[in-house]
Amino acid sequence: MTRPRLTRSQLTLSIVCAATAMLMLDIAVVNTAVPRIARDLNAGFESIQWIVDAYTVALAATVLTAGSIADRIGRRRSFGFGLALFTLMSIACGAAPSIATLDAFRALQGVGAAVMFATSMALIRDAYPEPATRGGAFAAYGATIGASFAVGPLVGGALTDWLDWRAIFFLNVPIGLASLAVIRRIHDGRERQSRPIDWVGQTLLVIGLVALVAALLRGNSQGWSSTEIEALLAVASVALVSFVISQFQSRAPMLPPALFRNPSFTGAQIAAFAISASFFAQFVYASLYLQNILGLSPIKTGLVFMPGTVVLLLVSGMTAQLQAKVSARMLITVGLAGVAIGLASMLVMTAHSSWWVLEPGFIIASIGTGLFNPAVSTVVLRESDADNASLAAGVHDTFRQGGIALGVAVLGSLVPAAGALGSGDGTAFVDGLRHATVVAAVLSAVGAVASAYLIDRNHRQAEVPIELAEPAMAA
Repeated sequence: MTRPRLTRSQLTLSIVCAATAMLMLDIAVVNTAVPRIARDLNAGFESIQWIVDAYTVALAATVLTAGSIADRIGRRRSFGFGLALFTLMSIACGAAPSIATLDAFRALQGVGAAVMFATSMALIRDAYPEPATRGGAFAAYGATIGASFAVGPLVGGALTDWLDWRAIFFLNVPIGLASLAVIRRIHDGRERQSRPIDWVGQTLLVIGLVALVAALLRGNSQGWSSTEIEALLAVASVALVSFVISQFQSRAPMLPPALFRNPSFTGAQIAAFAISASFFAQFVYASLYLQNILGLSPIKTGLVFMPGTVVLLLVSGMTAQLQAKVSARMLITVGLAGVAIGLASMLVMTAHSSWWVLEPGFIIASIGTGLFNPAVSTVVLRESDADNASLAAGVHDTFRQGGIALGVAVLGSLVPAAGALGSGDGTAFVDGLRHATVVAAVLSAVGAVASAYLIDRNHRQAEVPIELAEPAMAA
């Protein structure tokens, strides 16, 4: 008996979901592998922070331009380029001989991820033009994101323990190659009137973000009053201020100020930045604490994270149904408040604690994140015009990934480097981690207040189309 062949629409959805699973796994699996990477490559604290930040800075800075290019040259071609670059850089990361080359390859991998993120939802929308079928397609896409993020920490820990940390990157290769083999058969599309590419804005944003993150990561080691750090902060300030000015002056800005005249849309971006810079950034240092201070193996660290990420997935699924009865503003506000409470619950940790002291906090924060994710995605797309839906999603990705990048840098400035690498005073590390966790909790609480104040102040639509309510970005 022969299996029925997938339709072109089904194949498009399958390829996009497979590539998205690869992206989300690559974000989640790295956290549990970071301590082992540091040990094997003899890396310093700043270098291992760049493993995360090189990827997220590149993704945040280029996703909007990637979307503009895709609208011009075709989404399938752009998606294929991003997939090929991501797969090639996965091979390069797995074979990296030094931490410097690994960080550089991670940045290029982030560019490939940006191209795929920028085109994935548009490809699904093109493949399923009828709203009746599009809702199910986006539900599958959202479930792929949630499930991949849920199993990521455990997969990363298992591969690192049983094989080697390099396996977490090589895992992408067969998925990428299989997807590339059939890329010509998926749907394609482009905009009839594509947006011009804002090269000035793109250049200023990259310079500003890289300089700011570099200053934050190097501040402790070089001294905050050193010439190098002051110069980096000056470059970051000039570039980012110039970027903002250029967006007001440009005829086709990459980050249109008009979008932020909408209080609900602005509130959603503040909320996305807050949860990314707090809970998701703190993941990196929690993993260092579990492995280098408490002595857990990578796979045991993944198991510690597993209950929370599974809860996140389950709550996200329930929240998609709950939105018919509870406002998005309430879900986002309560979700961020839950993240703040969960992070505060972790402050009981000491250098001699058992791993379980973190578990209640992880689960509470994961419940909050599960409430948050579907609701914030709904607000972003509900509060954007149909013609700007892809642009709005790209802006949202920029704030999410930028939040992780800056959160890792800011929280890391409060954590002693020696303790983080397992060679210093464990008590000093935990003291620094507590300070970082307090900052993260406050940031999440501020996001909750901003959400309560800004979101839903100007409803554009009374009802949310199902195809816009389903996707729930995990990170």
